[in-house]
Amino acid sequence: MVQADDLVEYGFRRVIITITAVMCALLEIVDTTIVNVALTNMRGSLGATLTDVAWVITAYAIANVIVIPMTSWLSQQFGRRNYFAVSIIIFTTASFLCGNATNIWELVAFRFIQGLGGGALLVTAQTIITESYPVAKRGMAQAIYGMGVIVGPTLGPPLGGYIVDHASWPFIFYINIPLGIIATILTLTFVRSPKYGEKLKANQVDWWGILFLASFIGSLQFVLEHGQQDDWFNDSTIVFLSVLSLVGLLAFVWRELTYKHPIVNLNVLKDGNLRIGILMGFILGFGLYSSTLVIPIYTQSILGWTATDAGLLLIPGSITTAILMPFVGKMIQKGIPQGYMVGCGFLVFFVFTFWMRNIMTIDTGVEHFYWPLIFRGIGLGLLFVPITALSLSTLTGKSIGEGAAFTGMFRQLGGSFGVAIVTTFITRFSQKHRVDLIPHLDGTRLEVQQRLEMLQRGFMSKGFSANEALKKAYQVIDFSVLKQSTVLSYMDIFMYLGIMFLCCIPIIFLIKRGKTKINPADAMH
Repeated sequence: MVQADDLVEYGFRRVIITITAVMCALLEIVDTTIVNVALTNMRGSLGATLTDVAWVITAYAIANVIVIPMTSWLSQQFGRRNYFAVSIIIFTTASFLCGNATNIWELVAFRFIQGLGGGALLVTAQTIITESYPVAKRGMAQAIYGMGVIVGPTLGPPLGGYIVDHASWPFIFYINIPLGIIATILTLTFVRSPKYGEKLKANQVDWWGILFLASFIGSLQFVLEHGQQDDWFNDSTIVFLSVLSLVGLLAFVWRELTYKHPIVNLNVLKDGNLRIGILMGFILGFGLYSSTLVIPIYTQSILGWTATDAGLLLIPGSITTAILMPFVGKMIQKGIPQGYMVGCGFLVFFVFTFWMRNIMTIDTGVEHFYWPLIFRGIGLGLLFVPITALSLSTLTGKSIGEGAAFTGMFRQLGGSFGVAIVTTFITRFSQKHRVDLIPHLDGTRLEVQQRLEMLQRGFMSKGFSANEALKKAYQVIDFSVLKQSTVLSYMDIFMYLGIMFLCCIPIIFLIKRGKTKINPADAMH
């Protein structure tokens, strides 16, 4: 029987296991965002509507969040190495099928299967890395894992843009195939499994728990993904799925607390540091994914950048995070409390959001973004590793895997909530600012008349009649009002994000130190 302590690896084996796990986590996260820039091409080649093609993202996200909480249980049933290898094979095979899809619903079905494999990769990779390092080096292990998790969402859009511009959209899926084959071989050769007791028989499996979990998480994810475009609770489907999600949550909690062999061990949440860690992870996901969404939309829709340029803008900040993470890992090893670093990280994020708010105009240049995004990279580095290490700091044995599943799920859900709330408020704030700006366009004001006259003359010089030219002049002014109101809404979003991060700083005082003299960072086993 392989005990948890026996899973610690050294030398060449640990290097290979680390590379394999990080590569799999990176594959999964890149695939979450890589399709975003290819949706237009998919619509054209598959003859789909915008609503239909949005399911390519939604199906993957729903499958992801359903399978993440179950990964620890599935690992225990089938052995971690076998489960990890099968997940890679499912992900890789589904990637091939996605590239060969002949219609939109085939693609959506294969993306769902890909999401089932991918969700497992993320959490299992984290557990494998954590258990492969000795106790004193767990902070560094989380730093290495964190590089893949933070760089992944940023790498997706520019990589997707480049592939779509120079090849065709199926290749965003085909690039997973060689990496998946290598990862499968390395996993079967080097990764070892702990053994936690006997496997359950088919009649002992918590099928009701799986059903309740799927209805709760799946419905919630759909509501978050489609709420804004379907006008939230004015849409009967959104209302029905919101109720289903709430009922599913209550039934799931009841089932897991009363059934002898639960699919998700909720008792692990009795650990205070895990509870604080998943709350902070939720907020980190909220900030990471919502700011990763807002910046490319702003640069493309307001500043007129290409998708590739918008994606490339985020890379210097991600490189900063990747460089910083090993140093943060070393700081944790030296016993610097994670709470201090998390507090500094939230403060840095607060400064970043207000800096972004102040540089936003309708003609902001690339040079204005550079330092704020570097600052964002520093904030992510100070947040991700300490939060992850803190979450797992007082857990032992199989609880590490169960805790990692919760941190992964809540980070994903935080991202989904962030994207849903931010897109909703961008629309609402834009409408509000438009209403506020219209009175300033009073036709009796001299500067408004001069602007209209100048635009009218410009259109008349291009051959338009006086009436046509005046109509086009009004359209130009209306578009400039729309543009300005959208910029003001982005400024509001960054302000509220900043306030949220500032309010999170007091949470660090709830963190408990270990009962022994060992720092929680070093007590992760």
